[in-house]
Amino acid sequence: MSFVYFSRLINIKRQSIHKQSLGDDNHPQQPTGDGMSVTPMNEYPATTLKNVNKMIHPHTYIHPNARLATNVKVDPFTVIHQNVEIGEGTWIGSNVTIMEGARIGKNCRIFPGAVISAIPQDLKFEGEDTIIEIGDNTTIREFVTIHRGTKDRWKTKIGKNCMIMAYSHVAHDCIIGNNVILSNNSQVAGHVILGDWAILGGMCAVHQFVKVGQHAFVSGGSLVGKDIPPFIKAGRQPLSYAGVNSVGLKRRGFTFDKINHSLDICRVIYNKGFNTSQALEYLEEEFPATDERDEIVTFIRESGRGIIKRYSKNSVDEDIAD
Repeated sequence: MSFVYFSRLINIKRQSIHKQSLGDDNHPQQPTGDGMSVTPMNEYPATTLKNVNKMIHPHTYIHPNARLATNVKVDPFTVIHQNVEIGEGTWIGSNVTIMEGARIGKNCRIFPGAVISAIPQDLKFEGEDTIIEIGDNTTIREFVTIHRGTKDRWKTKIGKNCMIMAYSHVAHDCIIGNNVILSNNSQVAGHVILGDWAILGGMCAVHQFVKVGQHAFVSGGSLVGKDIPPFIKAGRQPLSYAGVNSVGLKRRGFTFDKINHSLDICRVIYNKGFNTSQALEYLEEEFPATDERDEIVTFIRESGRGIIKRYSKNSVDEDIAD
């Protein structure tokens, strides 16, 4: 990844007020009133000038130690702190604040008002040097807040191709997989793990240390206090098993046989009257070893908070693949 250092550019931007353009070579820059001298524009490399004039708005602040790829686009009134790295093709909207420790990948989109890599809202945080990683092609919508890690994991991580919608919050030390969707106003507490392709409906609140399995779907407005196994839907109040996420699995190329296999596994866990240990034992003895079986069994065995339960004994499965 190629990066451009902005130590000189910051001084130039301080003089870019109303009428004077950064690209105007007919107006050589003079020393500023704060004692910081500025090199004339014609002494900067052409690649730097191209980036500043066309990609970086003059009414921004970028710390001299921040590293941005040459084609990163930054809109006005955004602040980028030190110890930040931003990859190629990323767009950062106006009034965004990117604080120390951010590592943002390629072709991301960060919409106005977002705050990335603020220190954790954790009373145990002692100023340790932690980071946040955001994968390539991830979109972060308006007024999202994402906090960097603590010494528990030393980082917060957002995967590739994620969509984090407006007003959502991701707390310290969360691990968010690839292709995850957090719908509007999702609130994710610290140390949460969301598997690949997981989807949270709008206004979900996820308790700290909860795990949500891959391909799981959580209905809007849910209070998530227990772990949610892979491949299922969770809904109702209190949050309960609501069938297999057959629609999502179909969209991602799962065959009907695999979807129905996942449904058979969930029937053992939720429909046969077994407790969790009995259900896992039955699955390992009676079901062939498959990716779906092993993923679900391993997830449940490693669950620290226990998994969500069935809503009632009279409920029926909602999703059967045709």
